[in-house]
Amino acid sequence: MNGRAAGIGTGAEPSRSRAILPIALSVLAVVLIALGSWQVQRLFWKLDLITRVDARVHAEPVPAPLPAEWPGINAEKDEYRRVTATGVLDHEQEVLVQAVTERGAGFWVMAPIVRDDRSTILINRGFVPSDRRDAAARSQSRTSGIVGVTGLLRMTEPGGGFLRSNDPAADRWYSRDVVAIAKAQGLTNVAPYFIDADATPNPGGLPVGGLTVVSFRNSHLVYAVTWYVLALLSAAGIFVVYRWRAG
Repeated sequence: MNGRAAGIGTGAEPSRSRAILPIALSVLAVVLIALGSWQVQRLFWKLDLITRVDARVHAEPVPAPLPAEWPGINAEKDEYRRVTATGVLDHEQEVLVQAVTERGAGFWVMAPIVRDDRSTILINRGFVPSDRRDAAARSQSRTSGIVGVTGLLRMTEPGGGFLRSNDPAADRWYSRDVVAIAKAQGLTNVAPYFIDADATPNPGGLPVGGLTVVSFRNSHLVYAVTWYVLALLSAAGIFVVYRWRAG
């Protein structure tokens, strides 16, 4: 009796073990196909986003959103829109944000512009090299009176840069964090976005605008192909297992 029971148990265990592999491969293939399909969806979403942003960048500029429109602003539908703003630049409240551009390392010059309705927008006037960071080295650019600015609407960049946090107390800025800059400079009624000024020259040649990089990483097709190939290999594994058993 014990011998038969032992024999039955020994035969059942290998059968269960042999069944686990094709089941596992089938589940893996389904998961990989789902991941590949998700990447295809992301690919078409990214291509649509690139098309929409390209249209915004090359469209005719429109007035920058007013305070009543601020609650509805978001990156998906508004970022990189060409906008214009008219008002008085408050140079005394400008902030320098560290930047690395095609012109090398330096700073973005962020200055608030105050409009007729007393609303304020932070303007990224452009880039200055490190040796021209002091306002005295670019005094010609500190214009007075009403000015007009055209550029791209950008969303705030909270927190800081890679591995570096903004330090308002020390006046060290690594990202264009609208809320933090406004608070540090005592600004009120500030838009939740900033404007990257275009390449219109500033008096004296600095800051240099028009350096916005509009680029979107798009590796979804590569990921989709990778997942589908792995799914195909899993399916091939199932075929090999069944053929081996049949043999």
